[in-house]
Amino acid sequence: MNIACDKLHVALHATAGARLAEAAIVAAIRIPLAGLRAASRGRKSIALARQTAMYLAHVAFGLSLTRVGICFGRDRTTVRYACALIEDRRDDPALEFGLAALEAALLAMMARLVEPPVEIRR
Repeated sequence: MNIACDKLHVALHATAGARLAEAAIVAAIRIPLAGLRAASRGRKSIALARQTAMYLAHVAFGLSLTRVGICFGRDRTTVRYACALIEDRRDDPALEFGLAALEAALLAMMARLVEPPVEIRR
């Protein structure tokens, strides 16, 4: 593989991680995806959901703050604020449990996406 192909692979992997985090939050909190992807901040509940998705993309997949910002259409400083906000809220046992479960589910889903297909033998 050449360098351009490697960079494309990294960008696609990051985008897939961000989209998985979005989907997990949308399903868990039952909010519209359009609200999460809106250019404006939106209602407090939508902003918190977006911040949680950004946090999960950063923590679960190890994406840089800059890369998360690109994937969510936000600045890296916004992502840094979101990550700090969610990290501070992890003291709540219920939130900690939910975030840990979402992280584990996201990692399992990503592992299934990137593993090579199983060959079926007859």
